[in-house]
Amino acid sequence: MFDVISLGILVADVMAKPIDNVPEEDKLALFDRMEMHIGGCAANTAIALSRLGTKVKVIGKVGTDAFGDFVINTLGEHKVDASSVVRDPSVNTAFTFAMISSRGRRRFLHTMGADATFGLEDIEMKDLRGAQILHVAGTYLMSHLDGQPTAELLREARRMGLKTSLDTAYNDQIEDWRQIIVPCLPHIDYFLPSIEEAEKITGQTDSQKMARVLAEDCPGTIAIKLGSKGLFLKTRQVEKLIPPYQVKVADTSGAGDCFVAGFLRGLLEGWDEERCARLGNAVASFCIQAIGCTTGVVSWQKTVKFMENN
Repeated sequence: MFDVISLGILVADVMAKPIDNVPEEDKLALFDRMEMHIGGCAANTAIALSRLGTKVKVIGKVGTDAFGDFVINTLGEHKVDASSVVRDPSVNTAFTFAMISSRGRRRFLHTMGADATFGLEDIEMKDLRGAQILHVAGTYLMSHLDGQPTAELLREARRMGLKTSLDTAYNDQIEDWRQIIVPCLPHIDYFLPSIEEAEKITGQTDSQKMARVLAEDCPGTIAIKLGSKGLFLKTRQVEKLIPPYQVKVADTSGAGDCFVAGFLRGLLEGWDEERCARLGNAVASFCIQAIGCTTGVVSWQKTVKFMENN
């Protein structure tokens, strides 16, 4: 049995640092460090959850290439069940080249690969049985699953007794952000977009207004990730800014996914949403102190101690 099913995009990430300027065509620029990491919202959230002591399964799709091998093997190394990840020889594993500046800010080049072909036909509903939470990770980068198919998945998960959460990903090729997400919103217990994505969906620039617009269609909790400004939380009882913890930033990659992991871990403990949000911020604060999407995440005990002491 698993506590959380993390379903969505799986990516092989190559991260390079520091890159402050991209060279002109036919020019060479130097940087100091390059590392290969697993990435993608579903993988990042699952690994962070596992480090926090959660039993977690990933559902997604990768190719049969070396990057796919890397994704599967890395999930296993982090005690994440990858038995439901589909291997498709007709597509490449999704891949991202992340350019990290000397200030820890990031630029990405991404190919959607297998994530773009991942659909309901790749998901065995029986794999959801016994879990407490279904987390859909990476809406807007799963063109075959996004929209009505995701709504059907969420509806079925709730019928099976699971709580549902959903995290979005930025895609500059999307023309109508609202059309894709609106069918899903009535079936989401915890909606966890970034401020950039919430702005695209709502047309608002103020986080409070964004949350109120989303609440017109989403009856669940809304938590809008604000990056260095923390989080805006809206529930039936609470509507407030949750500030971040102040730490030295090495790399912000994966911070949003690690926030989600902390938030979901708090829910498993039966905590209220505000305390879950503070735990999410604590997990994210450890994440951004190391290069890589989950490298900096520490144990449940250390994370809770940090939260309580700050």
